[in-house]
Amino acid sequence: MIEKVERLIAEINRIHHLYSKDYFETGKVEKVNLSHTFSKVPIEHILSYRLNLHESINDYLYRADVKDIHYFYRVKTTESILYKIDSYKKRDTKYPVNNILNDIFGARMILSSEEVREILNRLDDWKEMYGLKNWYIRDRDGYVGIHIYFKNQSNFYYPWELQIWDEKDAEANIESHRLYKRSFVK
Repeated sequence: MIEKVERLIAEINRIHHLYSKDYFETGKVEKVNLSHTFSKVPIEHILSYRLNLHESINDYLYRADVKDIHYFYRVKTTESILYKIDSYKKRDTKYPVNNILNDIFGARMILSSEEVREILNRLDDWKEMYGLKNWYIRDRDGYVGIHIYFKNQSNFYYPWELQIWDEKDAEANIESHRLYKRSFVK
């Protein structure tokens, strides 16, 4: 299973680079430095990216070497993006867009405790090997998971996220997401 996780990381990284290059490097879309705050990154830029990604991600995933790997994915909804932007704009501290909207594409794997421990032992090497943005363990509000971020060393590409959950935390994580990540749904 560890080999499959590594392959998923390598393939998400590759697809992220390919998609970002196809989207941003053609001259059809204005490139915006995402290390700026929302005051310099137009909402239309963000939502156009999200819509294009939503419409085309399966074409990229279909060509990836991940057909034998069990994972889930989603493209963040417009409503969720707008809610996240609004909540961050209300804060006194201003954050770069690529630190906030780092999960417009998100994938998730649920593994055994033993597999999660093995992944933790390898993540620093994989970060270096695959040029990942960063990774960390999130443990807050009843949620526990490893978050891995892909940005291919470009401040012009929106980062993507892979979450790795321990199967013993899955139900609590789902409940935490329901309570804290979907509060924009009425």
